[in-house]
Amino acid sequence: MPVSLQESWLWKPAMCWDNYPNQPLKPALYCWYLLELSFYISLLLTLPFDIRRKDFKEQVAHHVVTITLIAFSYSANLLRIGSLVLLLHDSADYLLEACKMFNYAHQQRVCNSLFIVFSVVFFYTRLVLFPTQILYTTYYESIANSGPFFGYYFFNSLLMLLQLLHVFWSCLILRMIHSFTKKGQIEKDIRSDMEESDSSEGEAAQECLQLKNGAAPGSGADPPDGPRNRAARRLANGHTAAT
Repeated sequence: MPVSLQESWLWKPAMCWDNYPNQPLKPALYCWYLLELSFYISLLLTLPFDIRRKDFKEQVAHHVVTITLIAFSYSANLLRIGSLVLLLHDSADYLLEACKMFNYAHQQRVCNSLFIVFSVVFFYTRLVLFPTQILYTTYYESIANSGPFFGYYFFNSLLMLLQLLHVFWSCLILRMIHSFTKKGQIEKDIRSDMEESDSSEGEAAQECLQLKNGAAPGSGADPPDGPRNRAARRLANGHTAAT
């Protein structure tokens, strides 16, 4: 772990501002920052080649904001508070990836259990710890003994944007939990419906309608002035078909 558990600022975010900006950069923390930065850049670059999910725009926004925060916090020597933000996010992300792995391996019971644990950790870290510890210390405790640090408003605006994304994904998770409680298992990721699949779904529905009406798809429908339609109109008007 690049951040030692003995670090006092790990448990008291207010201490992230002690002696700021004169805080030495440890080699392990430097390597961790490079690893996290390369990871999120790779996610952003490969996102267009992945399945286009409903939250595609939100994912792009999240990756751009995260990359900007990592780069800016490194440049402004905000490494302590940046480390806390990364730790809060990584704590739930590992569980999500493990849940996906067991889902692909068709281990549904393990997947369901991990999803419950992931949901609890996600809600606690993103909706409780992040606003009450991270946002509070960057907005208020950072300027308690001095003026706003360099990029104060820019840095806090990005953190607030992250929080809005947390709320958005929390709503999606709540929908999955609702489906889980009703059906007893996680059937699919609610983001899995591709936006561009709407047209194909419409075509499939049209083909089903044609099959119900006795016409095979692609065989060509009877024209409006065809013999079947003329006979149907005569019967509807009370006339019998000519023999």
